[in-house]
Amino acid sequence: MYLIAIAWMYVVLMMALAEAMAPQGTVLGAVFTLLLYGVGPLALLLYILGTPVRKRARRAAEAAELAAASAAAPDGGGKTAGDAVAAVRKET
Repeated sequence: MYLIAIAWMYVVLMMALAEAMAPQGTVLGAVFTLLLYGVGPLALLLYILGTPVRKRARRAAEAAELAAASAAAPDGGGKTAGDAVAAVRKET
């Protein structure tokens, strides 16, 4: 994934340099070429391609949080027991 991003930035950088060095080109045109052909689309692509990684990290964090919560409360309810001593029964 990063190899494609690096290669695309190289191509865009060469396009921007060609724009700046051309007789009719300007530095402002080169900056816009760099931003609109390089940084913008590449940021969007990396965000979209990084979605599965973010989902996996969020699920792992939720699982770790759930495991920590269940370890703190053995019954899983989060409430303490009502009576620790059994009631005394009368014999009949």
